[in-house]
Amino acid sequence: MFVYEAAKTVIAPVTRGLWPLRVEGAQHVPARGPVILAANHLSNIDPLFIAVALPRPVIFIAKQELFAEGNLAQRAFTRALRLIGQMSVDRRPGQSSQEAMEHSLSVLKDGSVFGIFPEGTRSPDGRLYRGQTGLAWLALTAEVPVVPVALAGTDRILPRGRRVPAFRRIGVRFGPPVDLSPWAGEAAKARSRRSATDTIMAAIQRLSGQEQVPRFAASVKAELQQNR
Repeated sequence: MFVYEAAKTVIAPVTRGLWPLRVEGAQHVPARGPVILAANHLSNIDPLFIAVALPRPVIFIAKQELFAEGNLAQRAFTRALRLIGQMSVDRRPGQSSQEAMEHSLSVLKDGSVFGIFPEGTRSPDGRLYRGQTGLAWLALTAEVPVVPVALAGTDRILPRGRRVPAFRRIGVRFGPPVDLSPWAGEAAKARSRRSATDTIMAAIQRLSGQEQVPRFAASVKAELQQNR
C-alpha cells in the first residue's frame, strides 16, 4: 500500500482544499482487520471522498468504463484510480459478476477495507435504490462487518451539462456496523441475502435521509434512456 499512501498524501489535501469535507462517525470503521463499507452512490467521484475521509486505505471495484484512455482528463483520472489500488470490473451482459466477488473476497482476506456501492450504479435522481444481493453474499461469506456510509453533495459537483466542477462542501457519514447475525452462515440462501441486503440499505437510508425506492437503479436508468 506504499503507492496508495504516497498518492493519498498529495490527493487528500488537494481534495479537502477544493471540497471542504465534513466527516462524521469515522470511529465506526475498525482501525484494523477486514471490513466492508457499503455506501450510497451519487457520483463517479464518490470513492475519492470515502478514501480521503478515512486514514485506512480503501479498495473499490470500479466499473471498467471509468478506466478510460481518451482525453487528458480521462487518462489522469485512470492513473489516479490505479495509483490508489482500485480494481476494474466489466459490467457488460455476459461478464462474470462472480469474478468481481472473488476479487472482493481476496481484498477482505488480506485484512483490508473494501468499499462497495450496493445500488450497482449511480442514482439517476438522488434517491436511494434497491441494493444488489452480492453485498450480502460477500459479507456473509467473508464473515466481516459491514459499515453503512452516506455521501451528500457529490452529485452537485459535476451535474449533467456542467463542464466546470462546482466547489462545495461534501458530507461523509459512517454508521455503526449492521447486525447481520440473523443470517450468519446463510450466504447460499437467496432469501437471506435479500433480507440482509435490505437491512443494510435501510441503515444507509437512515444516515443519508434519502427517499428509498424499491426498484433497481439500473432498470430506472434503462427506462429513462428509452424515453429520450
